[in-house]
Amino acid sequence: MRIGKHGALSGLLACSLAMSGCSQLQSTQETTETAKAKNVIMIIGDGMGPQQVGLLLSYAQQAPNSVIKDRTTAFDRISSNGQMSISMTNANNVLVTDSAASATQLATGKYSGSEMIGADKDGNTAESILEKAKRMGKSTGLVSDTRITHATPAGFAAHQSHRSKENEIAVDMLDNDVDVMLSGGLRYWIPKEANDKQSAVRKELEQLTEGTVRIKSKRKDSRNLIKEAQQQDYALAFNRSQMDKAEGKILGLFAYSALPDGIKETKTKNDPNRTIPTLKEMSAKAIDSLSSNENGFFLMIEAGQIDWAGHYNDTGTMLHEMLRINETLEYVLDWAKGRDDTVVIVTADHETGGFGFSYSANDLPHSRDLPGDVFEEQQFKPAFNFGDVSTLDKLYAQKSSYADIFYGKFDSLKKDQQTPENLAKIVNEETEFDITEEQASRILATENNRYYTEGHKYLSSKVVPKMGANDAFFVYQTDDNRQNLLAREVAEGQNVVWATGTHTSTPVLVFTQGPANTVAPFKGVLHHTQVGQKAIDALGN
Repeated sequence: MRIGKHGALSGLLACSLAMSGCSQLQSTQETTETAKAKNVIMIIGDGMGPQQVGLLLSYAQQAPNSVIKDRTTAFDRISSNGQMSISMTNANNVLVTDSAASATQLATGKYSGSEMIGADKDGNTAESILEKAKRMGKSTGLVSDTRITHATPAGFAAHQSHRSKENEIAVDMLDNDVDVMLSGGLRYWIPKEANDKQSAVRKELEQLTEGTVRIKSKRKDSRNLIKEAQQQDYALAFNRSQMDKAEGKILGLFAYSALPDGIKETKTKNDPNRTIPTLKEMSAKAIDSLSSNENGFFLMIEAGQIDWAGHYNDTGTMLHEMLRINETLEYVLDWAKGRDDTVVIVTADHETGGFGFSYSANDLPHSRDLPGDVFEEQQFKPAFNFGDVSTLDKLYAQKSSYADIFYGKFDSLKKDQQTPENLAKIVNEETEFDITEEQASRILATENNRYYTEGHKYLSSKVVPKMGANDAFFVYQTDDNRQNLLAREVAEGQNVVWATGTHTSTPVLVFTQGPANTVAPFKGVLHHTQVGQKAIDALGN
């Protein structure tokens, strides 16, 4: 389906939320047999609902100082040259999915249960598209800006009862012989002995990493998966230079946990001394390596930190995360241009946060003259503040994520200096949306956790930030919720509303590009199990 740049895309964003009136946007071309693709590239924006895509489009088209060339995004490109549809994301027999179940559904074409990895709804191992591609003699790859063992990449190359089993997931990935793995998460690949600074394995890792990655293990055993990878002929990479030189099978682990957030990447990507590759650079390396296989390849690329910005209602950071996936998609589309053997699929596992711009009763507009004849005898004065486009530039100008504001700056102060006054000072230095000392006091207020659950990973803190309204939907009952409280305090200035601190059931967009009869089946209102199965079908038998 070919649609116009901006109008049709914006129209589908609207109808995807309404779940109606979308049929006219579907391709009328019907095919009786799906062509098979040599290469399938699936790009997943974790947490990227229509609202997040809308933020990117608003910035591209309306920000006075937009950094996007010609104000045209990669999403405009793929929607103009390919096909666009919507997909439901729910896991089996529940309303809302988590990333593990959703990734599993996209990877296997089968319904999965909440927090499962690579298993169907009954807990049975389900073959993924990556495993099928490997069985067909194709090369396979996983790229993520989070951890390689995180829920989304894990859904494609592991089989575990719960997403938290990242030590076991790392073993599964190695056993699956994934040809290229580029991400963060070194901590699950090195033995517990690495925590001893005097140990031989620690000294060996310090040499291998060239001091560019924090060395600390979260394994409970002595398995050295780095050594095992070497024995399986993987080239190892722990920084950008090593990645550039690596050939053949590649295991690249560029951070202890996740890679830097989108704001940090924006700030540093032109720094010649930067050691951590960008999502675009990792994707380019993966494609370059995998495409040498004459049988083709399957590659999953995850822009995973869109989700994290959504969880913490951090609009400025989320914009930079959307710019990161946009840059990556731009590269992929450039590589695939003119090829008749490659299908590109872009979607999300779910939407996070219930984000939206909204008009408000705050800061009502002043009356002003307009030159048009309709306003010859009166001034133009809208009843509400519908949002000034300069807000978009202010969001882009944010210097630090909310996580860095709290954990990197505020919490590093001495306890007696962790005051509302100093929090307000930090926020006002790092963002374009000032808060008062009174607002900072509300952000730092605490209360007893009414959801306290002993032993629960997220609900075991007895005292938590005071969320007030809708606190049940800010499920990470830890200091993290200070970020959501900051979002509430700056909301009026941003003309931004957030519904929740976690995932929603909002249908997500599915963009496909490739040979017409290969992407034709991806039309209509789908479920992620159908998207996954159609991707598997595109590879053939």
